[in-house]
Amino acid sequence: MRGKKRTTRPPAPAAAYTIDEFCHAYHISHSTYFKMKRDGIGPREMHIGSRILISIEAAAAWRRARDV
Repeated sequence: MRGKKRTTRPPAPAAAYTIDEFCHAYHISHSTYFKMKRDGIGPREMHIGSRILISIEAAAAWRRARDV
């Protein structure tokens, strides 16, 4: 393809966190995450195949619920 410039796209913004990414983003340990989940106060999770993800919207809702 002579004469065509290859364009690069900027990376797409993240739409969801893995549990590791969520814990890192909110500065909490994995044990704290799973304790919150066990206590029913963790963020909503999406199960996609064998993966567990937390949408950006679910993370924001979880954060707003904890604002004092």
